Amino acid sequence: MTDASQELTPYLTVIFSRKPRSVTAIDVRSLTSYTDMLIIVEAGSLRQVTSLAEHVVTQLKAQNIKPLGTEGIKEGEWALLDYGSRIIHIFETGAKAFYDLEGLWSDAPRLDLSEFE
Repeated sequence: MTDASQELTPYLTVIFSRKPRSVTAIDVRSLTSYTDMLIIVEAGSLRQVTSLAEHVVTQLKAQNIKPLGTEGIKEGEWALLDYGSRIIHIFETGAKAFYDLEGLWSDAPRLDLSEFE
């Protein structure tokens, strides 16, 4: 396990417990100053986006990890959970393809998340 994935363990464990379609972790610390890591999660439906986002916030709060802010949870198309040095984007499949954050950050290294699957 790399140091970066170890730092993400509380976040990724909670995310993977809800069986998302896909998860990508992108290390952007050398490319931007507003965060170190983007976690992009694909959910299969609007309901799953909402459910997954609420689950992440609740479970991380139980571990005393609180978001600086959240957006879009109730709408269900795209939820943003801002944890400062880690930002979690949870997308419905169509919205994920439309916004293509992986393409936007194509120069940034990806973390191997196979240990969480």
